This record gives sequence, structure tokens and C-alpha cells, in this order.
Amino acid sequence: MNSFLGRRTRTLAAITATAGLLFVAGCSSDDDGGEGATKTAPGGVTLVKAGQLTTCTHLPYPPFQSEIDGKVQGFDVALIDLVAKDLGVQQEIVDQPFENFKTGGSLNSGQCDLAAAGMTITEERKKNVDFSDPYFDATQAVLATKDSGITSFGDLKGKKVGAQAQTTGEDYAKSKGLDPVSFESSDAVLNGLRTGQVQAVVIDYPVVQGWLKDKANAEAFEVADNINTGEQYGFTVKKGNTELVDAVNKALADAKADGTYKKLYEKWIGPYDESAASASPSAS
Repeated sequence: MNSFLGRRTRTLAAITATAGLLFVAGCSSDDDGGEGATKTAPGGVTLVKAGQLTTCTHLPYPPFQSEIDGKVQGFDVALIDLVAKDLGVQQEIVDQPFENFKTGGSLNSGQCDLAAAGMTITEERKKNVDFSDPYFDATQAVLATKDSGITSFGDLKGKKVGAQAQTTGEDYAKSKGLDPVSFESSDAVLNGLRTGQVQAVVIDYPVVQGWLKDKANAEAFEVADNINTGEQYGFTVKKGNTELVDAVNKALADAKADGTYKKLYEKWIGPYDESAASASPSAS
């Protein structure tokens, strides 16, 4: 996702730039930890709220984060849970518009410690936030209705094409001369395809994989193209927060070394091979 990632389902009109809808992904308290509680975790990591690692995201964006059975779950959530465990705290998730934390606004204002939202690492974004090591290699997919006649990205010219707002999928489509219909969330993108507002969409391939697990979607739509755009996802923190970046990178490295990353990848993404792990900790 990522000028990335056309991100997610629920209408967020009621969510402002200064207030997010809170989803509890752990059991930590909503208060500040009580009098005398410390906001400093192991490794010198300072948290915005004592006793919890507050994560900003934009829901839904399966398989990375979405609400399942009343709880936010997904690949990103599981990886950040590992960071929280190392810090001796619980993860709590704040749902906000993607733009809020892509620009660093939510991080700078102390609304969250980090952002985990299937976010592509780009030089432009690095001006506003610091990224962790990359943790996932991503491609863009063209998903089209089966009767559209679209069999490749090149066939999109002159067609009604959708993309998620503020994502690299939208950016890529525009860079190739398309004028995509912009949708607020990934769910809205899919709904646009279902209702005929668009004939095809450009969005991260893992999202498409998740959609096609649904029988009705698989019967109606097909992957017309899969484009290797060289994108990698990273978690973001406030610029200069090296202690938290180090903690995230350590958790990622440990997870890859002990097999936890592979296990989580296969649970949330699909079959795993070493090429899928090429985003192993190296500098972002």
C-alpha cells in the first residue's frame, strides 16, 4: 500500500486528524498507567502511553490488519505484537486515515508510537518519518471483472480504473497516464469493482489474494496482471526515534532467525519461500 496501499474498508469520515477510533489488540489499560507509572520501556524506548505500544493504522487492509471477530488481527499486528512483547507491554491499535501517519502527523503529535499499515518505503516518505528495516516485498496487481476484456496493465487505457487513495497503487496508475477513481479504503475499492463503478483496480497483490479467497469474488474477478514495482513495506516511527526503530528491527531479525516470521507469513500471507524473505533486515 503504498503511496501505498489503497487502505481499507470502514468509512472513516468520523475520524479526524486528531482523534482515532481505538481498537484494543491487547489487554492494557486506557489510562496512563497510574501515578508513578513509567513510559520508558527496555532499551530506552519512550512510549507515548505507559504500559502500551500504541500503533496507528488504517483499517481494513487484510491480510495485514483488519477486524476479525471483534479484534484487529493480521500480519502487521502479529509482528508488532512481537515488539510489544520485547518491551514488556501490550499493543493497542488506533484506526486513523492513512494520510495522518504517512505524513508523520500522528507520530509527531504523540497519538501513537509507530505506524503499521502495509506502508511502502519511499524516499518521499522518509522525509517525514523514519522506517524500520523492510519486512515484506510487495507487488501491484490488476484485478478486473472477467467480462472486461482486460488481460494486462496495458489494457487499462480507456477503461474505468480504481485505486486506493494515497497509495503507491494510485501513484503507479497515475505515473502510467491513467486517471484512476480514488477510493478511501480497500473495501471501498472492492465495492467499486463489484458495483461496476470501475472495471478494474490497481492495488497491492496480497490484498487481491485475500479478496479471491472469497468464492463470489473468485467467480467474478480475475488477476489480469501482477507488476513488480520493487516495493517493500516498513513500519514507521517519529523521525529521530532510533530507540524504537532499533527495537522493531531487533524483533524482526529475531523472528526471522527463530522461524516465527515464516510461521506468521504462512498464516496470514500464504506459501513462504526465501525470496519472500528478501526484505530481511538490511537498511531501509
